[in-house]
Amino acid sequence: MSGHGPAFSMTAHKSGPLSGVAEVPGDKSISHRALILGALSIGRTSITGLLEGQDVLDTAKAMQAFGAEVTQHGPGEWSVHGVGVGGFAEPEQVIDCGNSGTGVRLIMGAMATTDITATFTGDASLNKRPMGRVTDPLALFGAQSYARRGGRLPLTLIGAAQPVPVRYRVPMPSAQVKSAVLLAGLNAPGQTVVVEQEPTRDHTERMLRGFGASITVEDTEDGRVITLTGQPELEGQNVAVPRDPSSAAFPVCAALMVQNSNILVPGVSQNPTRNGIFLTLQDMGADLVMENPREEGGEPVADLRVRFSALKGIEVPPERAASMIDEYPVLAALAATAEGVTVMRGIKELRVKESDRIDAMARGLEACGVRVAETEDSLTVYGMGPDGVPGDATVQTHLDHRIAMSFLCLGLVARAPITVDDAGPIATSFPVFESLMQGLGAEITRETA
Repeated sequence: MSGHGPAFSMTAHKSGPLSGVAEVPGDKSISHRALILGALSIGRTSITGLLEGQDVLDTAKAMQAFGAEVTQHGPGEWSVHGVGVGGFAEPEQVIDCGNSGTGVRLIMGAMATTDITATFTGDASLNKRPMGRVTDPLALFGAQSYARRGGRLPLTLIGAAQPVPVRYRVPMPSAQVKSAVLLAGLNAPGQTVVVEQEPTRDHTERMLRGFGASITVEDTEDGRVITLTGQPELEGQNVAVPRDPSSAAFPVCAALMVQNSNILVPGVSQNPTRNGIFLTLQDMGADLVMENPREEGGEPVADLRVRFSALKGIEVPPERAASMIDEYPVLAALAATAEGVTVMRGIKELRVKESDRIDAMARGLEACGVRVAETEDSLTVYGMGPDGVPGDATVQTHLDHRIAMSFLCLGLVARAPITVDDAGPIATSFPVFESLMQGLGAEITRETA
């Protein structure tokens, strides 16, 4: 069962050309950060384009529990009256972050250097995910944590009464870990330094600077060095959230797969730490054009014009993984319809997402008649061409929204329908997925379990 309502299956059928305008929701990563930094600021933060998926709504509730005033004024329009750095109050209830690894890890970072205690939990999927990757560096600031075996939720975090600044080298490419450490560093004296060997999405750094923090980023032989000066007074800002490239990847890939499709996806973030999927699609031969490039809310954006394309399999550059880590599931589905072999390496981080996404995609593709090979760190898909995927399968989603949407996209071109066992988790990140895809011409139906 989904963590956010009754389970229901959804089936995608072979569809005619997709056409029209796909207005995907606001960026999830930026939406989480806008709420959290608004809560850590003085004064009012006004947010437009906020993603109103369950993951982000859970973060909004958490900010209220820590003492901030969070108000919805209209679709995508929210305000936050913050309590300032170090101003979080101790919550009276357990903080339920639902399905969101981003939400829980960033929130733990934001409270870790304030002398309060909070307990965090989530749904069945989130409670399986490792939290030691965040609580270990937070302990360096002086925070203490008590968790289930394996460092898993439910977890109680006791914030540091006298936090100290840290220098921390992130052992894996993870924007969540980097961001948790930076947010903890806000209420520590002196300078907190984060070193990452591979650059990851940089929304936290951009937004900290926008809210008034002193932060520098330097590329060195030792890696990317991010230095934050602690105990600033952040000031509320106006934040315009661009459209989410991870969500955009689904209608984009669907249009590339379904013959004679032609769609426009407006206002999508083109942040260079997030656009690896679009570069990869172009490498595969996609007719994908970035129109009207511009800047909104401090982020580069563009309108994506997408037309059906005969794609070829490629070896995706491993160094691109951090910039498209959430898009590998839909890329794997797309690769099944390409000619030739697509090899994806350097992706072991997928094994600790909402599900083990390498395993989930491999088993699902096999069920649909597609040959795959996997290692701990890679997935290889043997393409069957635009009309070659048999389908005729029910795929296990493992409470993972991206697994569900990826196979629903593949079902639009498979010879027989593809069903996902539980589409409920889609609401965590893309609540309008069903209606948006149907509006483009996709034949997707649902059945309540």
